This record gives sequence, structure tokens and C-alpha cells, in this order.
Amino acid sequence: MLHQLLPDTQPVAAPRPVEEAGQQGFPVRVAAIDVGSNAIRFVATEFEAPARYTILDQIRTPVRLGHDAFLSGRLADGAMDAAVDALRQYRDRMEALEVKRYRAVATSAVRDSDNGAQFVKRAHDEAGVSLEVITGAEELRLVHQAVRHRIPLGRDKWVLADLGGGSVEISLVDEDEIHWSVSHGMGSVRLLEELAVAGEEPGRFARRLQEYAATLRIPLAGRGRYTGFIATGGNIEALARLAEGEGMESRVTLLPLVRLREIIDTLFRLSYRQRVTELGLREDRADVILPAALVYERLCVLSECSGIHVPKVGLKDGVLLDLVDDWTRHEPHRERQDQVVFNGAIALGKRYRFDIAHGRHVAALSLSLFDQLNELHELERADRRLLMAAAILHDVGVFINHRRHHKHSLYIISQSDLPGLTPVEIRMVANVARYHRKGGPAPHHEEFTALGDDERQRVTRLAALLRVADGLDREHLQTVHAVRASVGEKEVSLEIDGTGDLLLERWAVQKKAGLFEQTFARDVRLRAEGRT
Repeated sequence: MLHQLLPDTQPVAAPRPVEEAGQQGFPVRVAAIDVGSNAIRFVATEFEAPARYTILDQIRTPVRLGHDAFLSGRLADGAMDAAVDALRQYRDRMEALEVKRYRAVATSAVRDSDNGAQFVKRAHDEAGVSLEVITGAEELRLVHQAVRHRIPLGRDKWVLADLGGGSVEISLVDEDEIHWSVSHGMGSVRLLEELAVAGEEPGRFARRLQEYAATLRIPLAGRGRYTGFIATGGNIEALARLAEGEGMESRVTLLPLVRLREIIDTLFRLSYRQRVTELGLREDRADVILPAALVYERLCVLSECSGIHVPKVGLKDGVLLDLVDDWTRHEPHRERQDQVVFNGAIALGKRYRFDIAHGRHVAALSLSLFDQLNELHELERADRRLLMAAAILHDVGVFINHRRHHKHSLYIISQSDLPGLTPVEIRMVANVARYHRKGGPAPHHEEFTALGDDERQRVTRLAALLRVADGLDREHLQTVHAVRASVGEKEVSLEIDGTGDLLLERWAVQKKAGLFEQTFARDVRLRAEGRT
């Protein structure tokens, strides 16, 4: 059946750039590196079981990559030098500790900078660390992975906010999945760099922060009561320590909103130096904690909660759990990647109220054609994943307007995060979806020509397959149950099986086959076996 070509809807963990994992034994030593906007973090662990581990070493290096990145759009040379030195140190520690596997991820400062690729190359060439720039959606998925191992979320809905130096990711989650998410560029470092004015009276900056935080909105606000509000990040942990004192040992802290407001008042009154000397804050925390506190307060109010659950886990914890989860699974790595991308595409489509039955069916037809026509398109296994995402989301632009919805789909997808895909792959998915109807790729299409030569060829071939598959569900009724393809020297024969005479579907395929015929130099011939 066609639906068997698609992953189940149950969420699974995301991929990482390592060899495929099989069933492995314990103990195993793994490490995580989080290259954030305000600091770089390293943790090496030994896992005795899938969710039980001992920390062997952990290092926090105060390199503020976001300082220049959020003002000029580029990482400063000095910051990159310091970051590479830190990564080199981490690499040495992993070798000394005989760490088997690691994953190093970079977030918004590197992701949003023009020279982020240069830094990634330096990390590889000079420090021997393979650094992966992840999307906000992947960052959130990993944080959710860590949180659900710390807090029993169950089937209830929780608001989860992960605040970093460059952005805050807000989502609605339960034990199994992320139902909805949004990202705002209100990270603590970004707010500090963008709103602070040198030599200005501190009160003005504080009032500006309050006014800016008050503009924060989340679409889920006012839609009913939620089980609770969970916040992650170094700043919320520091605020929880200020509320409880240094004896804070519980795995999860509840920070009442009224207590958070008392701490905010204290932070307003104290200078930067007083926050360090009187509150015991680190120097690289004392300046960003007030912007972070105001964002947390605003989100707590919008979530209609009386307090904030602080689980004291974050991105690096999710990376560790994800590594070990993959280490012990029977499931091949590529199947897990497919599942992650599938879940992300479905979640994005739901946000824009798409026709889920049509999207899933066109994806199944597309993948069926992809698998049967391997000798013709000569694409890789990773391209199959891109086709799946594009097929699911090809009509998502209807949310804006049915007229020119293919262009709206391009915009929505290209401006969204899809977990499991790199930014370049997301742009490829957006272009494949854009060409599911109307004209094919052209030199004046800026989003298409911005891709590399190889990427443009792959997009064109995938779009050709998508067009045919979309034609097979012309009426969005899923009347075509199966398609069988065979390749000849001058033509590709398609035998379709379904309900009724399938006249509209056959007409639609012939109408949309032009790109396929041009791309693969084969005519498309149809034979239908409709049944009632």
C-alpha cells in the first residue's frame, strides 16, 4: 500500500553526522559540544543505560560569538580564534577520555552570520571538530528530548521556552511530540547588543527592555489552560538559583512568577558590577540576565501560568540523549532521518492548515515513482527525503492565497525550519514545492538560481517527479491507489490503479508531464486500470 512508503507519525530522534548505529552495549562514552551565542559548552559522559550517565568532564568557555554577529552580521575574528581554541581543547579532552562518539552543534550566532561557513571550516581544519549548524527546529527538538527525560509530560500540553543568546524558541509539547512552535529573535545577547547604548543612563535601557519584551506575542496565548510553563537555558537556571539560594539541589525547580518579578526589581536596582559582587553572577551572565528575565516573565504571563518549571537541562543534554538513543536502536539511521523530516513537515503543514490527506498521498505517490525510476533520475537516498518533504508541503501556500500558491509555498517553506534538514536542503525543498505547478525553473527565478549547479539539477529532477504525482491526485480524493512505472528507451510507461475511470487524473498527468519529459528525455505514456 502507498501509505507504507511513508514513516509512521510517531516522532523519533533526529540524525547526526556519524556512521549508522546498530544495537550496542553499555557502558559507552559520548560527548556534546554546544557552540552558543554567549558561551561554548562541552560535556563528556559515560552512559550505563539509555538515560543514566555519569559526567566525566564539563567545560564552559565564555566566548560571546553573538557580540558582533548580532550587530554586524559577522563573527569577529577574535571571537572565532577563541572559539577554535576552545574546540581544540575539547577535542584533546575527548581523546584523553576515549570518547567513542560526539556531536558538536552551533546555534543562532553562527547560523545568522555571513561568515558562519568560514568558522565551521576552521573548526574542522584547525580543531578537528565536525561542527553542525542546526536550525531552530532541530535545536528545539533536542531540548524537548532533554526535557521529557526530566519532567513526566504525559499527554497533557505544556508550553516550553528555550531562551538562548540569539533567539527564544517557544512550543507546545507533550511527552511524544512538539505540536507547534515559533521562534523569536529575542535572545539575551541579541537584546543586549541591539538595545543598549554606550554611556546611557541604566534606567533608560531597562525601560526600553520592558517595552520591547511587552511586544512579544505567541499564537497559542488565550487558547485555554496548559499544564505548565517550562523554561530552559542558562539564564533561567541562574534566576532559579537567585530565588532558592546556592542550596538548590532538586532536579526540577518551580520559580513562582511573583518571585521572578521580585528578582527583576532587584536586577533593575543593581548595576552590572553589583550583580557580580552582591549576587555572585558570572561576568558574562550579569549583563544578559535582565533581558532574559523580562522575556521569561512575559512568556509566563502569556501562558497564563503562575510559575515556571526549571528542569536544569538544555541543548547539550538533548544531544547526549539523542546520541545514545541512536547508539542503541535497531532502526537504521536513514530511517530515523526520514521519520524526523516527515514529522517536521507534517507539523509545519498543520500550522498552515493544509490538506493533510492530499499531502501524505502525493508524498506516497512521489516516493513510489522515485523508487521505481532510480535508473532514470540517478538521485541519492538523501534526495528521496527532500522529495517527501516537498510533496507533503507543496500546497501549503494555499493558506495565503490559492492564486499563485506555489510561490507562497516557496516563501513559507524557505522561511521555516524543518528538523533534520540543513538550511540549504530547506531551500531545495522550497524550490521543489514551488515547481509543482505552472512554469518550470528559469534563469530569472532568484531563489532557484541562488542554488549551486548540482542543487539546481536535483531540484529539477525532484520537481519533475512531484508534478506527475500531484497530477495523480488531481481532485484531492486519493482515488489512485497505486502506480507502476517502467522505463523504455524513449518513454516511461505509467500504469495506474484506482477507483473509477480516473479520467481527470490521466488528463492532469498528461498536462503536467512536460517538465518530466524535458528533464528525462522520455515521453510519458499512461495506462489506467480503474475499478469501482
